Amino acid sequence: MEIRKLTLHEQPPMELLLLADPSPKLVEQYLKRGDCFVAEADGATIGVYVLLPTRPDTTEIVNVAVDERHQGRGVGKQLVNHAIQTAKAQGYKTIEIGTGNSGVGQLALYQKCGFRITGVDRDFFLRHYSEEIYENGIQVMDMVRLSQDI
Repeated sequence: MEIRKLTLHEQPPMELLLLADPSPKLVEQYLKRGDCFVAEADGATIGVYVLLPTRPDTTEIVNVAVDERHQGRGVGKQLVNHAIQTAKAQGYKTIEIGTGNSGVGQLALYQKCGFRITGVDRDFFLRHYSEEIYENGIQVMDMVRLSQDI
């Protein structure tokens, strides 16, 4: 597997990006402001993330997604670790990430990668999405925010 930054002329893998965020409008905004990275294996895109500068010295990983056929194989962990190393190489001091309150697997992954919970943005998904989102049988309402110093 290889992880690389998309070039300006390449189309981002919207189907994968929408797995992580069901709002095409928000995904498009992230893509305009951040850098999109893809994981490829055997000529296919199997994972994606966007690295989004948010404040001086701080960047955020958004839209981490792995093709469902490749989940459970460590691709997500490799994507997150790649993002951390990329941010560090670009001179950032802090990296952040967020996930829905129902993202049990994501919360475990991010903490295994060194992130610590820093807060909860209550009702984030109720404010920013017109349709209800469910994951693991739980309504996604709050954004759990995590960060780490790099």
